[in-house]
Amino acid sequence: MDRNFDELVAEAASVSVDGWDFSWLDGRATEQRPSWGYQRRQAQRLAGARAALDIQTGGGEVLAEAEVLPPTMVATESWPPNIQKATRLLHPRGAVVVADPDEPPLPFADGAFDLVTSRHPATVWWEEIARVLEPGGIYFAQHVGPASVFELVEYFLGPQPEARTKRDPGAEAAEARTAGLEIVQARSERLRMEFHDIGAVVYFLRKVIWMVPGFTVEQYLDRLRDLDREIRANGPFVAYSSRSLFEARKP
Repeated sequence: MDRNFDELVAEAASVSVDGWDFSWLDGRATEQRPSWGYQRRQAQRLAGARAALDIQTGGGEVLAEAEVLPPTMVATESWPPNIQKATRLLHPRGAVVVADPDEPPLPFADGAFDLVTSRHPATVWWEEIARVLEPGGIYFAQHVGPASVFELVEYFLGPQPEARTKRDPGAEAAEARTAGLEIVQARSERLRMEFHDIGAVVYFLRKVIWMVPGFTVEQYLDRLRDLDREIRANGPFVAYSSRSLFEARKP
């Protein structure tokens, strides 16, 4: 017999959400992956770099998947639990994790890196990226695109017309050019997500804290009950994530 609402919510509300590992959702939620395979392509670039910076590395999980890291490998992160996790994961690989508030300036010299990477940065400071890249250096990143998972966001917050316009890849590419970078490639895809039970929704909103800022089970209890009934009656809640791949070069 399926577990009831209270059991699912209590479990999801108590489990740790540190780091950027979503394996707890296995069997409970699915997300289509972008066709370009960011992790694999990032690893290829890292293997050929001399000095690389991974911005907003989270718990270091994506970076740690690379088989070969460059002689100089630095990662930045702002959230203390993630800093600790990334340090444990990356220090044995010879990478240094730097606590950074995700605000300019980056704590590195001009032209310090030939490669800068980032997966799902919350903020993108193009001028700082351009500054720390050496001439000919590459920025390679996967960004969250506009209106990502907004089917879920708007279920709890209502229509968000202004927020839907943010993180437009065309606008981001223009900002990169203004900062002095050349766009090598820019691609975007929307990808199907399914949430199979209300526990998956609670876990996701606790972990991805900018989706519904200040989310708590208590605050949204009635809405969670409504969504639980919908999932039980109609099947998985469907949303669409938005992803953009950027490759930019400093002349």
